[in-house]
Amino acid sequence: MASKVALEKQDRARDAAFNQAMHGDTAQVKGGFRAMVGKGADAQKAAVDEYFKHWDNKGAEDETEADRAKRTAEYATLTRHYYNLATDLYEYGWGQSFHFCRYSIGETFYQAISRHEHYLAHQIGIKEGMRVLDVGCGVGGPAREIAKFTGCHVTGLNNNDYQIQRATHYAAKEGLSSQLTFVKGDFMQMDFPDNSFDAVYAIEATVHAPKLAGVYSEIFRVLKPGGVFGVYEWLMTDDYDNDNLEHRKIRLGIEQGDGISNMVKISEGLEAMNVAGFKMLHHEDLADRPDPIPWYWPLCGQWKYMQSVFDTFTIVRMTWWGRLLAHNFAGALEIAGLAPKGTKKTADSLALAADCLVAGAEKHLFTPMYLMVGQKPAQ
Repeated sequence: MASKVALEKQDRARDAAFNQAMHGDTAQVKGGFRAMVGKGADAQKAAVDEYFKHWDNKGAEDETEADRAKRTAEYATLTRHYYNLATDLYEYGWGQSFHFCRYSIGETFYQAISRHEHYLAHQIGIKEGMRVLDVGCGVGGPAREIAKFTGCHVTGLNNNDYQIQRATHYAAKEGLSSQLTFVKGDFMQMDFPDNSFDAVYAIEATVHAPKLAGVYSEIFRVLKPGGVFGVYEWLMTDDYDNDNLEHRKIRLGIEQGDGISNMVKISEGLEAMNVAGFKMLHHEDLADRPDPIPWYWPLCGQWKYMQSVFDTFTIVRMTWWGRLLAHNFAGALEIAGLAPKGTKKTADSLALAADCLVAGAEKHLFTPMYLMVGQKPAQ
């Protein structure tokens, strides 16, 4: 046990040193773009090399089970470096809540994002004064919203030092430090004691786990008896056929662009909840709701989905010419030395993921919002 604790301390010290080398003081910078151009070049290159070694020169035609197994074995490092590279791009292009949502006519993008978070809190039954765990909290956008919406206290768990710094900074800025705590940890082996939390949620984060049954079991352990866990899960639908090359290209493109080692089907997600011990209270694919506006509209660059003038940037950046401008702009920043090497490659990978997410949705092969709500038995 002593050697395990010592190794964990060494790992955390190593991660903290890398975080400082790559991000410096950019966690305190306002705006994703300003933070993006302030990285340490050598550390950024190391992160790019470490992340893309799992994907470079490995197309869907050549993918083997051994490739997927290797990515899965290195899930923690893969995820950590993915968010070292992508966090500022997400904040610049999307916001501080790194997830998709459903949309209603006349609703702004950020209203819809908040409503999606409120809906999950409602499904779980989060109340004022509860102690709640956010598994894979990102930079804390959902945690801040749910804390304000319900009056609960949220502990955000994350394995990326930079995101923890960003989340802590934003909480203080909004005067929410008394309601929010952000901690470093691996969701496959949490440091929390058994029966620590009144409720637990995860928003599009546990897809990074090597095994859903493993992370759900850890959530079950730290949840109090009678407590409820709710998750928006990324899953391939049961229409997905891994022997179909087109399907495999879509799945691999999503995984590469979003830092995922191994996505599974809906049936496997449901089974994982059962294996973990949860009593299922509700489950459904919210992407299958008959909404007038699809969840993926911000990714497809189609003007017909425009709700207000404020949607102009969202649509423009995903048109073919908007992407071309962004691609060339990122390249120009690298050449000028204003952005570290690898910025363009990361942005291009995110663009590939966007195409594959849209294709997966249109072909009913993928959902980013399979809702599962499970309760830990009271006894």
